Amino acid sequence: MSVLELLKKDRSYRGYDESYHFTREQLLRYVDAARYCASSVNRQPLKYYIAYEKEEVKKIQDQTRWARALPQLTLPHPGKCPTAFIVICQDTDLDDNLARYQRDLGITAEAILLMAVEEGLGGCMIGNFTPGSLAQVLELPKHLRPMLVVALGKPDEKIVLTEADRDGDTNYYRDENDVHYVPKRKLEDIVIN
Repeated sequence: MSVLELLKKDRSYRGYDESYHFTREQLLRYVDAARYCASSVNRQPLKYYIAYEKEEVKKIQDQTRWARALPQLTLPHPGKCPTAFIVICQDTDLDDNLARYQRDLGITAEAILLMAVEEGLGGCMIGNFTPGSLAQVLELPKHLRPMLVVALGKPDEKIVLTEADRDGDTNYYRDENDVHYVPKRKLEDIVIN
């Protein structure tokens, strides 16, 4: 599969087949790929908490809030939750500037998701959680601050990429059949010259 094909299949899934189970080794492969990513000033302050056992996954799921643009829906729907999480944390003993490594978060999360997509799986980056509460639930040491949660699973929903309307509305939405639509701006609307 080409990189472009991987990117098109890498959607923010909010519905999963809960019968699929990850292994620790599988998640370690994803984190191993992420460690090869570029890092600001090569500081590498990110650490990864992996969860694949049902009870631990539920603890993290309970700490996250999904699909802020669709407040009328409860997503994931009951019985459609992810079956693994990777919580990306910043080790403040290595650097306590939390803003400096925002790009590192995106780069490593995308690497993790592309590894999953390559295996026919998927995920969703989640920034809507309370870091202190999540750290407490996971019993993390004080120097590890949760920065981003990556949900993982076998997708069990249909996502359709569409072009954004002329008015530039990029809000995602669902139809009456629960199909998720993701408007993307046209190439000519994002190239400056």
